[in-house]
Amino acid sequence: MLVPINLSSLTLFIFILTCNHGSLIQAHSTFIYAGCSQDKYQPNSPYETNLNSLLSTIVSSSSLTLYNFFALGNATTAPPDSAAYGLYQCRGDLKSRDCSTCIAGLISEIALLCPYTYGASLQLDGCFVRYEKTDFLGKSDDGLRYKKCSASGGDGGGEFMRRRDDVLADLQEAVGFRVSATGAVEGYAQCLGDLAAADCSACLAEAVMEVKTLCGAAAAGDVFLAQCYVRYWESGYYDSSSDSSNQDDVGKTVAIIVGVVAGVAVVIVLLSFCRKTLGK
Repeated sequence: MLVPINLSSLTLFIFILTCNHGSLIQAHSTFIYAGCSQDKYQPNSPYETNLNSLLSTIVSSSSLTLYNFFALGNATTAPPDSAAYGLYQCRGDLKSRDCSTCIAGLISEIALLCPYTYGASLQLDGCFVRYEKTDFLGKSDDGLRYKKCSASGGDGGGEFMRRRDDVLADLQEAVGFRVSATGAVEGYAQCLGDLAAADCSACLAEAVMEVKTLCGAAAAGDVFLAQCYVRYWESGYYDSSSDSSNQDDVGKTVAIIVGVVAGVAVVIVLLSFCRKTLGK
């Protein structure tokens, strides 16, 4: 399904990937979503120069800290449409070397996924990068970027739902990154590194409301907003899903929606990407 989202006036397409959901908890390099602006810059343009410098700076910074943001080429004397603004964030439980590896891997795929685009937003399980030609840094944005829900979990209510709600209530109190577990339900949540405590709480409250509304009694639910995300799962869900009779087919197909022609989504299937991402 094609999902249009707005990213500071840039129309993005969600890339829907059918990689093994079970690996979300096992590998920080698992692809979750990406979006690219329709507007493209010319090769060898001032914007490309600044963007390449921005991405290189992000890779270097990721070996030192889990979050940072940058603005390049935004001086008043700079050529028009040459400024590049960007940020990155790694999951709060990653070590710096894993953060750097995750970010470097993500950025190496930008040219494949979003060639010559003025804006992109890419999320792996363990790290995130966003860049644009307009200044979005520090500006409030609670737009829904991605959601995924499994089938119903536990008894479809009762004890499972109480445990799920307890975990989500705990995650809603996170400041930055938090992991929570109650009985058979586990989860974690994170806000962008520059969000104040009150803004983080507000973002997570919105994410929790969205995951409850969108996923109902699902055994696992993921909701990513522009500045925070919430994820939960029933213990054993991922292990049991990996025992499916279709195990050989899981995690080997990526369906990427790249546009619409006459109202019909154009889909490209890349078999190699998931194999590379999942180490298969």
